[in-house]
Amino acid sequence: MKYAVNRLFSNLDDVHKVGNTTLPMMKYVDEFRQPEKAQALLNEIEKLSLNYPLKIMEVCGGHTHSIFKYGIEEILPQNIELIHGPGCPVCVMPRGRLDDAIYISQQPNVIFTTFGDTMRVPGSTTSLLQAKAIGSDIRMVYSPLDSLKIAKENPNKQVVFFALGFETTAPSTAFTILQAATENIHNFSMFSNHVLVIPALKALLDNPDLQLDGFVGPGHVSMVIGTEPYEFIAQKYGKPIVISGFEPLDILQSIWMLLQQISENRCEVENQYNRLVQPLGNTVALKAMNQVFEVRDNFEWRGLGEIPNSGLKIRPEYAQFDAEVKFILPNRKIADNKACQCGEILKGVLKPWQCKVFGTACTPENPIGTCMVSSEGACAAYYKYGRFSQIGKQNITESSKVTA
Repeated sequence: MKYAVNRLFSNLDDVHKVGNTTLPMMKYVDEFRQPEKAQALLNEIEKLSLNYPLKIMEVCGGHTHSIFKYGIEEILPQNIELIHGPGCPVCVMPRGRLDDAIYISQQPNVIFTTFGDTMRVPGSTTSLLQAKAIGSDIRMVYSPLDSLKIAKENPNKQVVFFALGFETTAPSTAFTILQAATENIHNFSMFSNHVLVIPALKALLDNPDLQLDGFVGPGHVSMVIGTEPYEFIAQKYGKPIVISGFEPLDILQSIWMLLQQISENRCEVENQYNRLVQPLGNTVALKAMNQVFEVRDNFEWRGLGEIPNSGLKIRPEYAQFDAEVKFILPNRKIADNKACQCGEILKGVLKPWQCKVFGTACTPENPIGTCMVSSEGACAAYYKYGRFSQIGKQNITESSKVTA
């Protein structure tokens, strides 16, 4: 355990010198990566750890990334299993919607803009990166406002932004549409694929194949929606949830708080990330979202299928900025590649190394499924960091034996 804790913080300087005096570092991020505090939390987690298996799901892909990066899973007691949830927005995108995006990019007089991590996501026959290579004008941007700027600079082109993500990114999409409306920009539209976390959690909790003891709740989403929307998890399903930050000490403290609830037979919504998350969320962002978007009756999620009321579409009042109105899309449902088990990984039923093509036919350079593309995807995170851990080496070795 001492080796694991040291590795958890091996890239940090814990002290600095002022003259002849040694003082603790006071940089903001270092406060959440202190080895002695990590060890204290681990000691308390071990005391609370019960004698039967516990399954805790971290919903957010950002948490999955941190867990693998800092080796958190391998320092926990063996009876605590972390299940990786569907909180990676790129990963849950179904192939049919990706095909629609590629179709838009291939239309005449179109500039298609997108975040970088969607470029290599495979559709049914190609990806946006491959479409760009054969002639489509596809550009990577860092925000929807970058896309709006491109529209202003190219008034004779139709500029489309690939809008996706949970409630974390939906406000920026909404504010950009409001800005476009204010400036009366007619050659700009959004292909909305925003999804909502609460319906996805309901679908997971209703899945009889997935038995969970608690949730590490998403921090970024909760900055927008607050903590109150999660109350149904405790009240209806009897599961504890702790909204967590993304630093190592955040995640360890959240697991400790969950274990406290379990040991005391409590089921509550607790907020570890209270330095940024408020009970009612960000009211300004929520107002903009409600003004621009309305909830879809159904939306398809990779691995989870159709989930009622789980997606956002642009309201009719802003139809001029809706790519689904401007373009006639194929709108087909495309089954996943049979070799890829990304859907089962997103549901928490399988771990990345249990997929038959993980690390062999499917790698970040040549992904078969979405979980291997985004840095928030469980497969990509495990491929990058899992091989450095003892658990990772053991699982990869066992997986190789099974494949052979």
